[in-house]
Amino acid sequence: QVQLVESGGGLVQEGGSLRLSCVASGRTFNRYPVGWFRQAPGKEREFVAVMIWSGGITYYGDFVKGRFTISRDNAKNTVYLQMNSLKPEDTAVYYCAASSRGGQLRSRDAYDYWGQGTQVTVSS
Repeated sequence: QVQLVESGGGLVQEGGSLRLSCVASGRTFNRYPVGWFRQAPGKEREFVAVMIWSGGITYYGDFVKGRFTISRDNAKNTVYLQMNSLKPEDTAVYYCAASSRGGQLRSRDAYDYWGQGTQVTVSS
């Protein structure tokens, strides 16, 4: 079993930055890919980024365009999402997720563990 707890969301002005954190528990967590998704009101949950633990391989959603960086701290069992140059359209609830089964990691269907989400609001 894996538990995920996100933090770091908040209100920021356009062009600003935030760093989200996802603290995980569970003995096998370090073997799982960990991703970030987001969901804006009335929209589908959208893939943001994923890090595959072995080799630190990362993938990003097309909209990121170099603005976000996913990273990890193994000693703290924590995955981060550094978000820069934020835009009002980045406003959403951001979720951390872990996948024990792999597969298409850009799809929410690959993930079986989810955090409760953290709200990010970007004002213009």
